[in-house]
Amino acid sequence: MRRWVNETVYAEVKAFLRASLIDRVRARREVPEHQVRRRRIIVAATFILGAVGLGAALTIEPGEPLFYVATLGVAVLWIIGAFTSGPLHLGRSRTRAGTADGRAALQGFILGGTLLVVFLLGAMVVGQVDVLRGPVDDLMEHALYGSLPIVALVTLISGICEELFFRGAVYAAMPRRWEIVGSTLIYGLSTVFAGVPLLTFAALSLGLLTAAQRRVTGGVLGPIVSHVTWSLGMLFLLPHALSIGDLLW
Repeated sequence: MRRWVNETVYAEVKAFLRASLIDRVRARREVPEHQVRRRRIIVAATFILGAVGLGAALTIEPGEPLFYVATLGVAVLWIIGAFTSGPLHLGRSRTRAGTADGRAALQGFILGGTLLVVFLLGAMVVGQVDVLRGPVDDLMEHALYGSLPIVALVTLISGICEELFFRGAVYAAMPRRWEIVGSTLIYGLSTVFAGVPLLTFAALSLGLLTAAQRRVTGGVLGPIVSHVTWSLGMLFLLPHALSIGDLLW
């Protein structure tokens, strides 16, 4: 009985991972070369402005109203760059019945939640390394000393806008063989000016997951749900994970 249960669970997990991260629903849409060039120019300009803006926003003292304005300003940059660069698509996903008419929202929630659990467990250990813990504590002070509901709203909006830009516009601007790796690296680079190594690592991890979803679904809905699930979960649960780690170690 136990063996049958284990085999069933393994089969379900394997089927889910193939449907959500490996088997592409439809081939990439072909776009005229002049539209690709235009998208790349807009993406490059938006990326530079957004990366510098994000780094500047995170230098603002926790609790300052200017932090919310600056962070939302960066989100506006992402969304303007996303929609002016060319068309975006929600995408499709495979259902349990084998059809390709799903919307990837549930897949995104499960994948984002799984990544969240991995990061929270890792935070219990990594949080004990002072050189890594310090910048994370500084980043979390925006939630501790500011308005948590407002920070949560800003986190939600920023997550949506980032996915529209990085898994929408940036991904579509990449050469076919660099779709996943290129868009992930560029997303990681956007956080470098923030000066938080774990934030860059998180961006690379999240970016790799959501880029794989973008490849499979052909759209941004699944990546958006994954990103929002992960980022809001980290906002509310990371302080507790760090506290548990302090108790355990």
